[in-house]
Amino acid sequence: MMSSFITYARYLLGTALLAAPLLGQAQSKATSPAVVQKKTAAPKSAAKRSTAPGAVKKTATATKATPAAKPQPQSVPASAQQMPAAAPAATAPAAPAVVRPAARPSAPVPMGTAVLTGRISGPTTDSVSVALRENPLDPRERIVRALIGEKGDFKLVIPVSGSTKADFVYGDDVAPLYLDNGTDIDVRFKGADMSGTLKFKPNDVPTGFATKLRNRGNLTDEQRHRQQAANANNYLVEADAQFVENDGFQVLPDNIQLYEAPFLSFLEYRRKHELEFLEDHSAKQSFTQDFYNYAHAEVVYSYANDRLTYQDLREQVVNTEGRLKIEPTYYNFLREPGLLNEPNALQSELYHEFLLNYVHFSVAQEKRQRSDPDFYPASYALASRKLTGPTRAIILGRILQESFRFGHVKQSAAMLDDFRNYDPKNQYYAILQADFNRLKDFAIGAPAPDFKLPTANGDTVHLHDYVGKLVYLNFWKTTNGLCLRDLAYAQELIRKFEGKNITFINIALDENEQAWRQLVNVKKLPGVQVRVPSGGLSSTLAQDYALQDVPTYMLVGEDGTFLNTKPKRLSSRAAIDEINQSFGKASTYTSAIEFPTTKK
Repeated sequence: MMSSFITYARYLLGTALLAAPLLGQAQSKATSPAVVQKKTAAPKSAAKRSTAPGAVKKTATATKATPAAKPQPQSVPASAQQMPAAAPAATAPAAPAVVRPAARPSAPVPMGTAVLTGRISGPTTDSVSVALRENPLDPRERIVRALIGEKGDFKLVIPVSGSTKADFVYGDDVAPLYLDNGTDIDVRFKGADMSGTLKFKPNDVPTGFATKLRNRGNLTDEQRHRQQAANANNYLVEADAQFVENDGFQVLPDNIQLYEAPFLSFLEYRRKHELEFLEDHSAKQSFTQDFYNYAHAEVVYSYANDRLTYQDLREQVVNTEGRLKIEPTYYNFLREPGLLNEPNALQSELYHEFLLNYVHFSVAQEKRQRSDPDFYPASYALASRKLTGPTRAIILGRILQESFRFGHVKQSAAMLDDFRNYDPKNQYYAILQADFNRLKDFAIGAPAPDFKLPTANGDTVHLHDYVGKLVYLNFWKTTNGLCLRDLAYAQELIRKFEGKNITFINIALDENEQAWRQLVNVKKLPGVQVRVPSGGLSSTLAQDYALQDVPTYMLVGEDGTFLNTKPKRLSSRAAIDEINQSFGKASTYTSAIEFPTTKK
């Protein structure tokens, strides 16, 4: 179940460039004995433990189902037992460590099915659902729902194209699932306490100790696979209760405050216990190799992500101290053989997060910041060189999605075109192209829509009148409290930049012209004061600028293109620095636009 702490951590880091170490522990050899069953507890979410910068936000969309109401997959508050924050250091066992195709749909992947039947004691809602993401670059989820019968029974049949992570959703509760073709399991829990009572068992497999002894060698392949599926999902539930729901094993809120040595001791202690937990269960139960690889990678890259993000996250959270200085050996983990390119970790989202963070860190080591014009092209080029195998296309796609939002539109277009070299089956290109098309009109470097508006003095101005100057646009209304609060700050800011190559254009969306004109004249508001004659937030101008509310601020470069569609507010102390850094930035982007093909 997802913790608000993790959501907070991701928000803090955003797409932060993280420091990078890695776990000196194994991530390569994931070969474990396959043996038999496992118990239960609360559901697990890898997301709670990850403090890595954020991936694209989940958006539940498409639907498929047996009858439905509409439960939304959502995070569940963690009810964790407390354990000592800084556990004694322990060392974990070492682990194993061109032709451009036309854009056409990839060949359909053969689909199988996973079946969940079950019964809920005292149901408190009318449906259950399973949510799964079929593409790591597509934030949308496919949701399969089923109504709960009068006796608390339900049945879900989920199409799957291979082994996949999913979420089981019941009301506000979310539990992790691991599904594949042939999964056929029974789900039981109490409606008032899913997290504490959730249990899985295989359908149509002999039960009872004596029966198991008699039939162990006589199970069919299908029955054995069902047993493995139940074991895997019970393991996830138990691991969630043991580690994810226990704040003592989490970086936030307390352990992030530790200094370097005790923080590393904490991480190593946690990793040691997670690996022992996994190996103990895999020795007693039967897991499929795919699931063991996935579970092992989650442990390995949980450690790696938390160690990687420590320095940046601590700086954000512990604001009473400056950035912590780290020992030179802290990042030696990055040299672990096989750490970056681990085929057995492909299904782990934590592995993807680590690779993205590693790229950010490496580019930052080259003295590039996110605000630099060539940050995203440099990230893309580095990932194309360092990464191999199917994960490379995923990470390049993640970098593109960041560039679509925070990079220059022409650079993004060039990288997107180059991306086809890494996606010959067109698994991701169509998704990325749709994302680019949706965002390109307001990306850095996109032309700001021109307008012609009347001023408070009766003149008319166009945006293009100010080409050659930096333009700060302020969309506001006289009836909005936040807008009125910012008036004093706006006046002060305009005075600070008097005589500089910047114009402040304040665009009122008021329906009442007289009230607007009176406020402008009585307060003697500085800057260019204009008004949209009619329509307010429904006007053509509001639609051209995709305005949803006021106040909204935008920075337009000297060349008439967007520099920032979400600059600091007029009342922010950081607004002055941001504006100072924006002078001439449009031309800096223009000179950095060339993007060479990365793959010949």
